[in-house]
Amino acid sequence: MPKPTSKSSNIIVSVTDLSFSRGHRQIFNGVNIDIRRGKITAIMGPSGTGKTTLLKLIGGQLHPQAGKVSVDGSIVNQLNRSQLFTLRKRMGMLFQSGALLTDLSVYENVAFPMREHTKLPESMIHSLVLMKLDAVGLRGAHKLMPSQLSGGMARRVALARAIALDPQIMMYDEPFAGQDPLSMGVLLKLIHVLNNALNLTSIVVTHDIHEAFTIADHVYLISEGKVIEHGSPKQIQTSESKWVQQFVNGNYDGPVPFHYPAADYQQELFGIVASKSIQS
Repeated sequence: MPKPTSKSSNIIVSVTDLSFSRGHRQIFNGVNIDIRRGKITAIMGPSGTGKTTLLKLIGGQLHPQAGKVSVDGSIVNQLNRSQLFTLRKRMGMLFQSGALLTDLSVYENVAFPMREHTKLPESMIHSLVLMKLDAVGLRGAHKLMPSQLSGGMARRVALARAIALDPQIMMYDEPFAGQDPLSMGVLLKLIHVLNNALNLTSIVVTHDIHEAFTIADHVYLISEGKVIEHGSPKQIQTSESKWVQQFVNGNYDGPVPFHYPAADYQQELFGIVASKSIQS
């Protein structure tokens, strides 16, 4: 593997001068982000700003056009296929949809990565599966099929599967989306407890301000290809940036305008009226 390049042993993921585009649309333009080891970092911003794309760049599913992404000292886009697969075994991912295998039971879903990536005997896999399910409060549901689960339960089973191989890094893609208050509360508790109990580093992509600020140690706000602000939840809440205050407080108008750019309203309106009167 390439030699370690991390700026500090406390930083496990380092995004440096990252630029990435899809076609003619630039998603990131010189982004710098440091994810501290053992902490919960929230990545936030308006829809379409590339938050999920950032997770894919960290996991090596996408490659930057410029800059680099390093994970625990290894530059992700310089790893060969075998090295990348080895690195990914140290990462867990909770997809927004849960992405459970619908034809497999809860037990078999959690056992799947263990069977695919280890040579553990079935007796040990059995114990580990029940341990992971117990950690998310669903050991009693191990015989159920995904179709029998509520949305919150499915998300928790997916979390049990994501931690099946004891990853160092957990990435959460909109974990609270579509959850009722009870399920959201459970997921918040699980993310926080598992991060501490398993000595994880967690990266949470979310739109949910209150929930993110409840559990995050550090928050990055990104928009239009740049990091707009970063700091502790308290620092973000007290930021003097008008853009940050608009985002955090959910104001309908501000630096991000309510109206999409358009021609002068009166001119366009009367122009249409005049045009119609001439035609008549």
